[in-house]
Formats: sequence, C-alpha cells, structure tokens
Amino acid sequence: MRNSAKMPLKRKGPLQTVQRDTDDIKKQVDTLKREVRQLNATADTKRLTEASQRCTQLQRSVEEMMKTLKKLTKADEPAPVGNYDQRKLDEENRLKMMQELLQSLAVTLAAAQKQSTGKNTETSSSEVVDGGDESEEEESEEEEEEEEEEDEDEDEDEDEDEEDAVKEAPEIFIAISAFKGEQKGDLTVQKGDLLYVLSKNADGWWLAEDSKGNKGLVPKTYLKVHQEEEEDGESETGEESDEELDDESKTKQSQQSSNWDAVRKAVLEVNATDVLAAMGAIPAGFRPSTLSSLLSEGKTYRSSHYLQPELSQSQLAFKDLLWDPDTGSVRPRVSRTSLTLTLWSCRMIPTPGVGVQVLSRHVRLCVFDGTKVLSNIHTVRASYNSKNLKTWTFSPRTVAILPSLLDGDCFVRSDSQSPDVGILFELGVTYIRNSTGERGDLSCGWAFLRLFDASSVPVPHRTYELMVHGGTPYEKGVDVDPSISRRAIGGVFQQMIVSRKQPKLIVKLKSPNAKTRTNLNLLPDTLVGSTCSIHLLAFYRQVLADALHRDRPTMQNADLICNPVLATFPEILDQTDLLDALRSVWAERENALKRSEKRDGELLKALFVEVYLDTVFPLLYSASLPAARWADEELENQRCKAIFDLALQGAKADGTLSMLLSANNAQEAFDISQVSYDFLGTSRVSATTG
Repeated sequence: MRNSAKMPLKRKGPLQTVQRDTDDIKKQVDTLKREVRQLNATADTKRLTEASQRCTQLQRSVEEMMKTLKKLTKADEPAPVGNYDQRKLDEENRLKMMQELLQSLAVTLAAAQKQSTGKNTETSSSEVVDGGDESEEEESEEEEEEEEEEDEDEDEDEDEDEEDAVKEAPEIFIAISAFKGEQKGDLTVQKGDLLYVLSKNADGWWLAEDSKGNKGLVPKTYLKVHQEEEEDGESETGEESDEELDDESKTKQSQQSSNWDAVRKAVLEVNATDVLAAMGAIPAGFRPSTLSSLLSEGKTYRSSHYLQPELSQSQLAFKDLLWDPDTGSVRPRVSRTSLTLTLWSCRMIPTPGVGVQVLSRHVRLCVFDGTKVLSNIHTVRASYNSKNLKTWTFSPRTVAILPSLLDGDCFVRSDSQSPDVGILFELGVTYIRNSTGERGDLSCGWAFLRLFDASSVPVPHRTYELMVHGGTPYEKGVDVDPSISRRAIGGVFQQMIVSRKQPKLIVKLKSPNAKTRTNLNLLPDTLVGSTCSIHLLAFYRQVLADALHRDRPTMQNADLICNPVLATFPEILDQTDLLDALRSVWAERENALKRSEKRDGELLKALFVEVYLDTVFPLLYSASLPAARWADEELENQRCKAIFDLALQGAKADGTLSMLLSANNAQEAFDISQVSYDFLGTSRVSATTG
C-alpha cells in the first residue's frame, strides 16, 4: 500500500527565484511594448506619461534583478543545479535584452511625448471645424479600432522574445549621404538607399538592413525618416527630389563650419541623454557636453594645436612668432586680452541619479563670442566631498607639486576683436552607466563672463558670481533644475532663498604680475591654459623661434627640422601627467642654479632642452607606459607609477641615449616623426590679415 502522506515541497533555489521573477518582468515588458506600439499612432498625453512611468519602473526592476543575479553563486543553492553557470548566463543575457528593449521604448515614448502637444492642438482645432460630423466619425473610428484589435490579437505570439519584438516593425530610413564602412560590422550605403533600421543604439550607431539583406551599423546622422508621400511622388518629381537631396547635402556642408548648427542638430536628435532623461537619471537641464564633443573631433581645439606658430593670411610669414634682433629672441606681443583667473568653487550643482556613476567632475573653459569657440579648450578637474556632492572646489592642497589638471589658476590670451568676446565655462561630468557600462560626457550647465562692456572697456578684475544656465550655450532661458525656478514665485524673502539654491560658479579675474606678463607675451596671441606651466611654454616658444628664424638657412627653406623637442613637446600638453613630471624635474634643476645663471637666457634654454630630453622624451614612446584615457582612475594610477619608475631610471642613466637603449625600458618602434619637425604641416593659418 502506498504512503498517503504528502511529499515535502521542494525548496526553491535563488537562481530559480530569479528566473520566475524575470518571467514576471518579461510579461510586463511585453505588455508595455504592445501598448507603446498602439500609442505611437495617438496623441494621448496622459497614457504616454503613464507608459513612460511604467517603463522607468521596469528599467529599475531589471537593474535590481541584474544586481541580484550577479551576486548569486553556486554555493547559494540548497541542492545541486546542473549546468549552473550556463543557466545563470542565459538569465543575464535575457535581462540585457530586456534592458535594450526598454531603452528603445523609453526613446520612443520620449519622442512621442514631445510631439503630443502639437498633435493635441491640431486635434482640438479640427474638432471645432468638424464638430457636426463628430458622432459619425467616432462610430467609424470605434469600428476600425475594434477590427485592428482583433487583427492584432490573432497575430500576437505569446512566446516571442525581446529580439523579435524589436524587429517586428522596423522603421524605414533613407540615406542622405554615402557612407563607406570603416570597420568590420559596418554597412556601406549609397545616397538614396532605403534601409530598415532594426535597432537604435544609444551611441549613435544604428543596426540597419538594406534591400539586399545585408546588415550592419550605420551612423544615425547619415539617415532620415523615409516618408511614403515622397515615394509616391517620385515618378512625377524624381528630378526635383534628387535636386532637393543635393541641396540638402550642400546646406549641411556649409553648416559644418558653424558650432551653432552642429550643436542645434545634436540637441534635436534622440541620443543617450534622452534615454537617461526618460529614466529620470539626470536633471532636465543636462545636455550632451558641447565642448567635450569638440575635443573629440581631433586636435583642432587642443592646446597642442594652438601652441604652434600661426601663419599670416598669405602663408608667407609668421603672424605671432616674430624675431627681435636686439634681444636675439622672440619679440613679445601684447594681446587684446591677457589675464589670469582663479576658479574658486561651484555651488548647488545637481547630481545624476540612480544607475549612473560619476567618474569625473570638471570645468572646461575657452574663449567664446556667442557663436564660435575661438581658442583651445582647457579642462580643470574639480574636487568634492562625498557628503556634499553639489559643491565643487578647485586647487586642493597636496604634499608634492599640485597636478596641473587640478590647478584652478588659469591664464587666458585672446586677440579677438569681437565686442561679445568672453570666457565660456562648461560644468561637466564624465559618467558610466552601471547597467550597460556605457561611458559619456554630460554638461551640468554653463556660464559666460563677458570680457568687455558695451563701450569696449575691459571688465574690472574682481570676483564674479556667475549664474549657471541649463541646456547648451546656444539655448537661452533653460534652467538646470526647473523645479527650483517654479518655486521662485513669491515675496522678496522667498526669492532670496530660492536665489541661494540656484547653481553658481565663482571665479576671480586677476592682472598677472610682471614676471608672468613677460612670459605671457611670448606665447601665441590666443591660448588658454594652466598658470603653473607658463614658463615651460615660454621656453618652448623661444626654442621654436631659434629654429625657425635664427638657425634656418634661408626664410624660404621649408625642409624638416631635426629637433625632438619641437616635434614632441606639444603632445605633453594633452597628457598632463607628463607635463607635471617635467615641471617637477625642472623645479629641482632650477633651484640648484646660481642667481647669475637664472638671468642667463641662453643657459636656461639649453637646460630646458636637456631636462626635457632626459625625462619626458623617453617616456613618450615607452612601451611600459599605458596609453592615456580620460577619467580612468585605475589607468591614471598605473601611469603615475610607471612615470615615477621610469623617471628614477632616467636619473640613474647616463644621458638620454643610455636610457633609450636600456634593456629595462622597452620603446615603441621608431618613427621619423619623433625627431623631425614639420612647421608647414603643423602651423595654423590666420583667418585675418597678418
């Protein structure tokens, strides 16, 4: 006879619990996905808002589930689980697919919400005009909706996964310009090709499929939505369409020269910032960093580019590097703006929300006239207290020499004659998303300090408390945190309280002292940088003048110049840890000089060349020095240790050649550009008459 007692319930393991919870989340995601697909054709603001809130809540649930899953180990299971690692990996992949789907839905909802106001306005106006036929239209619309719902119920499959859901209704785009694939996985397209966009990645590279079935990644800036009306009218106005595309491409090429159009286009496009905003992870006034995007375009806005000599408009002479035969050195040039400033602090700066880890808080500054960036972009990293993340400070006290990246003392030189010229400050953060590992740069706001008043008189040198605005420098009237502005309505006392809560940047303008002014006048007419490195930049300019004016056979000679200092020194301006190493060694060598030797210009130039070749030059191409990467603390510590170790080897070595040939210091493969200076290839061309 069988035992009638009930068997004890099998205990669920942690992995099985996660699987069941993931199944529940997946059902909710599938339901939301179907609702979003229906809402795309409507302008119901209320339903769109509710769907957006549910999407945000589901994203948080998925993130929490991902954290829980990553903490699980095989030892947590009450009973042995076969193929545990593979099952855990499958669940992780399933959660990642849901994250990607939710990101796509968040972007879709954000775009739909932006358009809902205009659609609602059009709907209300049409109701006023056609009010008499409202009942008949409502009945026909209800019948159509019922038929559509029946068709959708028949077509839906309960077991479809997220990847199929994304590919269910691919959007059709048209290529507005030809794109040639540069890497494996890119899709080469021609102008006018029709593409199905299968997925939209937050980094701006979209997965697309052409008419031949080829799939690959295409930059979203090369695509625009294809409208059926244009396709229907091609047979009649095909030539006009081609002309319109040509006109569009010409217009876009002309707009590339303007920072305004580039930034306006970036603001209007859906990007990673829209996803973060839809998640509620960043304040409404945050934007993609304008100055960071300019820095990533190449060397155009870097200090290494602006340190090079500037040619006159005719390109037959130098504009800002002239020779003084009386002194046998660079002729000093007085620029229209030549001052120093100190970054004191930033107050009440909002912080990103949950799911975003901040890697760096910093201020980028440059010369700006309201339309264009007129100088290099200089970056100063801020310090902060973990108990008060809304307050940033600069120039912390350190035992050794203060790193130039943290130094809030800066200099500004500008020869711009624009009446609106000033200093643009962009407060930014470099972040990484915990769920995806995606890195990016955000602008937390910007401030602008005009350098001249309405009468073209320089503004007084004093401390300024600048209001920080939200959006980009090309947007006006945007608040960093709109909730604070809404609370500003009330009496004078309440407005004073609210004013104290507004984000602000405190800076102090100063007149340089005599020694600093002398060195500043040896620098290019336009340059922004750290005050602590002015003397080193002045030495480089003097060595450069000697090579281009004194030592060249003739002024018409344009051959390469064999000089490793001229060829490589500008590079260390973009690697501030190497610049700090040079500053440290130079300070030691200079302190050992006698007073009479410090007044000998030729001796100081020769010593500068010697110190540079003995310390920094062997480090630039050392195989043991990791490549620099912005806002990577672990890599920065590795580079700091490597620079210190290599500097010790250099101190023990007998000259530069001995260190370069040492078995303890492996070097990269030699290239002629390491020791040859091409002044025609590196010089800047003046836009105005020299």
